[in-house]
Amino acid sequence: MKQTSVTAGMVEPYAEALMGIAQDSNFVDEIASDVGFMLEMLRESEDLRSFISNPLIKAEAKKAVLRQITEGRVQGVFFNILMLLVDRRRIFLLEAICKHFQSLVRKLKNTVLAEVTSTIELNEAQRQAVIAKVQHMTQASQVELETKIDPDLIGGVIIRIGSQVLDASIRGQLRRISNSLTSASA
Repeated sequence: MKQTSVTAGMVEPYAEALMGIAQDSNFVDEIASDVGFMLEMLRESEDLRSFISNPLIKAEAKKAVLRQITEGRVQGVFFNILMLLVDRRRIFLLEAICKHFQSLVRKLKNTVLAEVTSTIELNEAQRQAVIAKVQHMTQASQVELETKIDPDLIGGVIIRIGSQVLDASIRGQLRRISNSLTSASA
């Protein structure tokens, strides 16, 4: 989901307010867990994303669905934020607010997000090797891995940390060889 600058300007205050509340009540980890849960629900259900972002659906119906999904699973503070977003007709920003909140938590905890693309699921030893490499590159105290599978890589991995990309895939190596051969013959 691409954010326009207007949308980004609407997202930050809510994410930062949630972070302020989380820090004041000493619930940063718990609310981060709630945010992760909500993002997982949104990721798994296109119907849920469509439902909560549909402006024609009444606020009470949205609140009822959110209550049913989150009851007993999230902190009261997070639930209240969800209800506030519905009341202010900003619930369509929920996914972006949650992602921004996660970035605030990472910054607070000196954690980086590494997006790792590989041909197959990484085993635990491979995950630990990637984490060690990313920690060495970034000096971060913690690393979160977000993994994706791309069979077109042939082999190896691509690690993306913000705008920095480390392409250790066979496809990337073949592309670099091809480019060097092309430039050498020109």
